This record gives sequence, structure tokens and C-alpha cells, in this order.
Amino acid sequence: MGSSLVATFSWAEQPDVAPSPNGITIPQNYKDWRLIAVSQRPETGTLRAILGNDAAMAAARAGNINPWPDGAVLAKLVVKQKNHPRYPTAMVPGEFVHAEFMIKDSAKFASTGGWGFARWLGEKQEPYGKDASFVQECVGCHITVQKNDWVFTGPINIP
Repeated sequence: MGSSLVATFSWAEQPDVAPSPNGITIPQNYKDWRLIAVSQRPETGTLRAILGNDAAMAAARAGNINPWPDGAVLAKLVVKQKNHPRYPTAMVPGEFVHAEFMIKDSAKFASTGGWGFARWLGEKQEPYGKDASFVQECVGCHITVQKNDWVFTGPINIP
């Protein structure tokens, strides 16, 4: 008989999280969004769950992701990976690292590929960046996937 492992992300609720330096506020209900994809970054020892709001989920299901429609919001929840104590070759979620968001609004964020970028660090969800210019780091990395509408990880293809 098989078993399944369900991983959950757990960190303290922060109802009064400060906005990012570019004015983006953390979506209040993002913890209820649905899974679009997963990824792993071995060089940083992290696992990532990519979630989407309703607009992103509808676009993913319809294959309407290049470009993503305005109103789509992607969340990436990043955790340290650790070995499962009873199955050492399995990687499971460890300590929460940060939450990142990409907000599609072609007009508002035209200078950054149509996407607004924001990140909050750790369980205290501290905004990332000293000032609004932090988004140039995001753009500098995401430009390598500009032909994929600036998104690295596409939706899981579920038959």
C-alpha cells in the first residue's frame, strides 16, 4: 500500500506587512491560491512552490501564458530544502526563506516587461530592497526568459 507525503508551509500570519519599496503590497489571500508549478534550486538548496491567483489559474488552464493576461499574479514560496528524516533521499520543505510575487499589468509595469516584482523575506515578511530600484535585480535575472513573458517556470501539464 502506498503512502503520500503532504508538505505544508507554515509561518506566522503578518496582517500588517509593509509594502515593498516599489509600493506593491503583499496579497492578503495568497496562501489560499492554487499550485501552478514547483521548482528546485540546488545551488541555493531551496524548493519553490509557484502559486497563482484566479486569473493566473484560468490562464494556465487555457494555455494563455505567453503572454500572461493582465491581472495574473504569481507567487513563489521559497523554503530551504532538507532531507526527510525517514527517507533521506527525499527533499522536503524546511525553513521558510521568502515569498516573491510577479503581478501582470502591462501598462503599469511597462518598464519592467509588464510585470511588477516584489519580495518579502523570512517569517517576519520584511520587504526586500532598499528602494524601488531593487526591481532591476529581478529584471536582470528574468530577461533571460523574456521570450516566455519573463516567467521561468511554466505550469505543470496535468493530463
